[in-house]
Amino acid sequence: MVRRTKEEAQATRERLLDAAEVLFQAQGVSRTTLQQIAEEAGATRGAIYWHFKDKADLFNAMMHRVTLPIEAGVSAAAACRGQAPLDVLEAGMLDALRLVTTDPQVRRVFEIASHKVEYTKEMASVQARHLSGRGACIGDFERALRLAARQANLRLPIPAATAAVGLHALLAGLIQDWLLDPGAFALVQAGRRLFRVYMRGLGFDRRDAEPLLEPPCELPPRSVIIAGSRRREARHSRRISMDRIRPSEG
Repeated sequence: MVRRTKEEAQATRERLLDAAEVLFQAQGVSRTTLQQIAEEAGATRGAIYWHFKDKADLFNAMMHRVTLPIEAGVSAAAACRGQAPLDVLEAGMLDALRLVTTDPQVRRVFEIASHKVEYTKEMASVQARHLSGRGACIGDFERALRLAARQANLRLPIPAATAAVGLHALLAGLIQDWLLDPGAFALVQAGRRLFRVYMRGLGFDRRDAEPLLEPPCELPPRSVIIAGSRRREARHSRRISMDRIRPSEG
């Protein structure tokens, strides 16, 4: 009986999150009420407050369910010192782009996070979480680039921190532009080409690199621009929810 009750509670929670995804995408976060989410899920408003503190808490839980697949692969690139970090980084980033184009839930959540949320006072914790995830991602980009430069005996033309910010902007901007008009360009192919051009601009030779379907080392368990869902755990190994290496450049 206890187990069934827990399973029923979890099922209700999942329905609420599913309903939130649908409504947030259709009408935006600020225009969606908790009452609407409850009605869409066939639940009560009380059920929402049983599982979530407020709308921002529900939003963050929705994001946690779907690992925004950037951090895990970047984390692998920063951590796998015996491998080629740029190969791991490229594979993870391409896998993220692939998921955006092929997985409806990943695409929906990316669209909500990119275009459907306003950082009002009510959503302050969502903005804080976004900034935290962005900072962690850029930090891991920086560590991966430092490691790659050290392995290649290369002095980067700009500080690794600046290069990491640029790489994050390239990836995030590419996804946001594609979500605005998915027919405008092929996301994965464009991502591969732009990544390699960017790396060549930093002094790395990526012209002969072959795209990897899987990172060449096991991804460490980490949280993400958004942390992963229980029901999607089987897919973590192919996702990309990102120690310390001394700099090889100034």
